[in-house]
Amino acid sequence: MKLTRFSDIGLRVLMYLAKETRTPPVTVSEVSQQFDVPHNHLVKVVGTMAKMGWIDAVRGRNGGIRLAADPGSLRIGSVLRVLEGDNEAIDCEGIGCRLSGDCRLRAILRDGIEAFYSAMDEYTLADIVGGNTGEYIVKMHRSFTMGRAA
Repeated sequence: MKLTRFSDIGLRVLMYLAKETRTPPVTVSEVSQQFDVPHNHLVKVVGTMAKMGWIDAVRGRNGGIRLAADPGSLRIGSVLRVLEGDNEAIDCEGIGCRLSGDCRLRAILRDGIEAFYSAMDEYTLADIVGGNTGEYIVKMHRSFTMGRAA
């Protein structure tokens, strides 16, 4: 299974925001530059996460994004279920498969995906940004803000 780019970006945004609260808030432009993600695509991801209540997003000159949820309560499997959507592993109807009435493949793949999400639910955002990962994220942000001030 391969995650969509949308989920990949979403997880990175959550990680970037999780380690410490920043004043002023992080801008979408900063995250876009840090992870080399197109600004417009990032805005869509941020919008979805704001609707879920995971982040606060404020528009305008003094706006930005902040983590709105406790990193210890954000289960990675739950986050991925939302970001990935209800996509099937395969599209039996789309290819006009003649086995669709008698084939168990789709159900077995669905079980496998659910097992993946269940395994990811064993981890929280806090788990991901612990240790060296979190410290590196803090350094990334500080380096970015120092470069902007110069």
